[in-house]
Order: sequence, then structure tokens, then C-alpha cells
Amino acid sequence: MFAVIKTGGKQYRVAAEDVLKIEKVTGDAGDMVEFNEVLAVGDDIGAPLVSGALVTAEILEQGRAKKVISFKKRRRQNSQRTKGHRQHLTTVKIAEILTGGAKPSKKAAAKPAAKAEKPAGDEKAAAKADAAKKDAPKKEAPKKEAKAETKAATLFTAPDGDGDDLTKIKGIGPVAATQLNEQGITTFAQIAKLSDKDIERIDEAMPFSADQISDWRHQAKAMK
Repeated sequence: MFAVIKTGGKQYRVAAEDVLKIEKVTGDAGDMVEFNEVLAVGDDIGAPLVSGALVTAEILEQGRAKKVISFKKRRRQNSQRTKGHRQHLTTVKIAEILTGGAKPSKKAAAKPAAKAEKPAGDEKAAAKADAAKKDAPKKEAPKKEAKAETKAATLFTAPDGDGDDLTKIKGIGPVAATQLNEQGITTFAQIAKLSDKDIERIDEAMPFSADQISDWRHQAKAMK
């Protein structure tokens, strides 16, 4: 038996034990989720939904799709813009297709219960503790540690001295050059020495494709 469900604005034809990737749904691996928007079950077609029908599934993993690159350029205006996007997806395994109001054998994960109300005495004690924390002197973290954390956030360490004009490489505009500089890439020599693993890191963290970066590396080798 098969069913047609709607989730994330899309329709899917599913059967028991099917594994598919859908728009992200809330939950962790192992949780059960329910799809109430069932458009059809076998030959029974809803108007628009099949009454009493329900499809349950188990979440296998939460992930993301491959990066999609969007590139826009305006002719004769020295303006170009590159964006990258990776859609969040959830991999699920269809467990049951139920009809006639039947209940699933495994229930969907329950939502976190609301916090129980604390007695008035506890609230007063908590308020005093919070006030004491506010009055206590705050320790400021050393500025050197803050700078170290900022540097650690970049992909690469920029070399000393003035950097090169990266816009001389075909395909790198002012915006892309600024983004590369922020990640510690400031010279042609750095781009020329990028390894395949470095290119994968940039592809994951920045809105540039591996093919783009490989082309820049090839150009940079000729400019050193």
C-alpha cells in the first residue's frame, strides 16, 4: 500500500520502509514524526485530505543538501555577487500508513514539558541569588585571549606585510576579495599554494564553489 503525503510544501509518494529526504522537520535521530496531510492512500483520493489517514516515520538523520551557487553580474558596471546556499534536509524512514483513525504503534516524540511552578519561597531565594550575582564583581577576560579567539575563527593566517590586489584574478570581485581577506587569504602566493583539502574547507565555509577556487589557484600560480 502506498500513500501521497504533503510536507514542506512538496508532495511525496511513499510506502512502508521507504527512505527519503524531505524539507527539515524538528527532531533528533530515532524520533518518530507524524504526517497528517495525507492526500491519497492507494485508490482512495482525498478532497483534499483522506479522512482518518496518518503516515508515521522515523528520523534517521538531520543534514544539508549540496551547495547551490548563485552568481549575478552586471555588464560594464564592475558589479558581481556570489552567494552559496545549502538547504537543511531530514532523512526519514516511513514506518506505517494508517487509515480509519488507527493509532500508530510508536508515538511521536513528546514536546518538552512545561517547567513546574516553584513555590513562592523558592522564587524569593532565587531572586536573592540573582541579585548577589549581579552585585559580584565581574572578571574581564584578557584582551589577548579575545584576540586569539578572533584569529582562531578565520580559516587561514594572513602573512605579514601588505596583501595583493586579489581582484586582478579573473572571477574575484571587490566583495569576494573582502571575504577572502577576512578569512586570512591576502596574497596570490597563498591562493597558488592551496591544497585540495584547503579548497574543500573554503567550499564548505564560504560562498564559492570548488571549481571557482581551483580556477583561481591556476591563475595565481601564473601571477606569483
